[in-house]
Amino acid sequence: MSLGLSACNGDDGESAAKESPSASASTSAPASSEPSSESPADGGAAPAEGDATAPGTKLKVGDRAVLPFEYTSDKKGTIAVTVTAIEKGAEADMDAFGDKAKGMTPYFIKMKVENVGGTDLSYASLKLDGVLEGGAGTGVILMGDIPGKCDRESAPREFTTKGASYETCSLTATKTAPVTGAEFDEGDTYSDSPVVWTG
Repeated sequence: MSLGLSACNGDDGESAAKESPSASASTSAPASSEPSSESPADGGAAPAEGDATAPGTKLKVGDRAVLPFEYTSDKKGTIAVTVTAIEKGAEADMDAFGDKAKGMTPYFIKMKVENVGGTDLSYASLKLDGVLEGGAGTGVILMGDIPGKCDRESAPREFTTKGASYETCSLTATKTAPVTGAEFDEGDTYSDSPVVWTG
């Protein structure tokens, strides 16, 4: 298990540094079978097919978003993400991260990821970021997981066909306001206007 922690405290509450992207968006992804009921946000364009969830869409936990996805230059496609829970952990859960994590409360963003486009996305990994009450980012970057409570899983080898799915968890933490949401902000299309799930 590898663990890493970084905290950035900007005046606006936004993180000044980001974890190396584990997923990014691309507008050239294949169409999905579930159209979005949202229209594209100003300044953001959905794929030509119009099936992807529009940048800036606000969802509730339990809602499904269809997203263009790029893991590496040869692993691109369309996925559906359903945030199934945002659970508060205990401060003691952060002990493995050492002194820098003292006083932080972890939150576990649990999700189901589905292969909508049917392209080979085996072993790809997706991470969602936590959103504080009020809409700001946490300013904390965590690399690792908390075994048994928040296990970050990569896509299985069989994640190559339409309808294949797996479950995973993104770990986030805060010293300030509670985490009340999760966001997908990967790639040019979603970086300025993420898709956000709230409880």
